[in-house]
Amino acid sequence: MTTWVLLRGLARESRHWGAFPGVLQSAVQAERVVLLDLPGNGRLHGLRSPGSVAGMVAACRLQLQQAGVDGPVHLLAMSLGAMAAVHWAQSAPHELAGCVLVNTSLRPFSPFWQRLRPRNYPALVRILLPGQTDADIEQRIWAMTSNHADRTHGVVPAWAALRQECPVSAGNAVRQLVAAARFRAARSAPRVPILLLSSVQDRLVDARCSRAIAQAWRCAHAQHPSAGHDLPLDAPQWVADQAAQWWKHHTERA
Repeated sequence: MTTWVLLRGLARESRHWGAFPGVLQSAVQAERVVLLDLPGNGRLHGLRSPGSVAGMVAACRLQLQQAGVDGPVHLLAMSLGAMAAVHWAQSAPHELAGCVLVNTSLRPFSPFWQRLRPRNYPALVRILLPGQTDADIEQRIWAMTSNHADRTHGVVPAWAALRQECPVSAGNAVRQLVAAARFRAARSAPRVPILLLSSVQDRLVDARCSRAIAQAWRCAHAQHPSAGHDLPLDAPQWVADQAAQWWKHHTERA
């Protein structure tokens, strides 16, 4: 059975994928798409977020085991989720058939001011402060992560409802942010096929971060010219098509 696993990033949950899982499943012709949550997010919002990316990966592997998912899976992950995918690929490569990493960044390949652009620091601090409505917080997140306001503004009320139902505590958000900042990947590429997808106009994470990884690991890399950080939101069909074309090319060469 061909299984694709999706993993979101900092303080995001599986329902933030929206309609993308269906778009991906159709493009890659997967028999199964599994959506995971990091501890502290989504259906696991009541748990304490691990203080390390390694701890997040351990939790993800346990979720797959409990769901009865067996055999190597294809993993598509973005941002902090993509960092978890990298650790997963480096620590247990036999469990992964391939990884698609979306708009991520890694030490030691990029400096901190590229990994999280400084102009976002004030907005991130405001998000963590008390006294804001769920809609206010999600409006700020959307403004940082989407470049296609004409097509995506309607997600803000839905995101606010998700936050109200499954709130991510400030403590968990900080622990996830610290885990991302501390994570350091190996300089050598994982023994897993990797595709990097990035947005040239990403206003949260500098697009140079993905280019630096691709150059260091000599792996495939495709860039979208106009989408924001939330690439699956702004350009879902493009992401799905890139994943499908890359995997088809990889299997034909194997």
